[in-house]
Amino acid sequence: MLLLKRRIKRLILSMSVSPLLYLIAFGYAMGKSVRFGGHTYLEFLIPGLVAMSSMTQSFAIATDINVARFYWHIFEEFQAAPIGNVAYVAGEVLAGMSRALISVTVILTLGMLFGVRLHCLNPLFWLAVALNSFVFASLAVALAMLVKSHADQSLLTSFVITPMAFLGGTFFPVDRLPHWAGQIIWILPLTHASKAIRQAAFGNLPGLSPYLFVGLTGIIFFTMALKCVDQARD
Repeated sequence: MLLLKRRIKRLILSMSVSPLLYLIAFGYAMGKSVRFGGHTYLEFLIPGLVAMSSMTQSFAIATDINVARFYWHIFEEFQAAPIGNVAYVAGEVLAGMSRALISVTVILTLGMLFGVRLHCLNPLFWLAVALNSFVFASLAVALAMLVKSHADQSLLTSFVITPMAFLGGTFFPVDRLPHWAGQIIWILPLTHASKAIRQAAFGNLPGLSPYLFVGLTGIIFFTMALKCVDQARD
């Protein structure tokens, strides 16, 4: 929280750039001419941006972990201190989730400036955001313990996070894809998170299955993170 307090202005500015570009580029280009399920493309896009940003920002905690490990050697201090694996992983995951929630608030604020009104006070909306952030923050901790260099982390982001950001139902409906592609994309946790976030933002009941899928995935990744931290301590 102390680090966040010092960086909050820079974080908010950096978190505003990409969503603003997407809203300008896609919003003005297709905002009123394209409609999905009775909603304008801007209304469809913003929940997708929320899902994507909560994923990328929570996963970005891996970069901070790698810098701390490879350059500042802070992880060695954690090893020497009486801090358990659960406390360390939970702290890093909560840090990633905090970044994600800030980015979501930024996107919703930008959406209001563009005249988009969604059901953002819906508890199911924030539950889906929190679960999505939990999944990718936990995955970030696990992968950050496995990589051997900062360059390896960038490679993982390029091959795992970037494809998921564009194919997880963020910018277009998954059912518009060929059947075989839809089956593959349906395995991705972001696809289910996007569905739940969008349905809740539209004031609909998302159903239980997306929350169960994302929640169970988060528990699996959190357990993986615990094991990876334990191995890294050795």
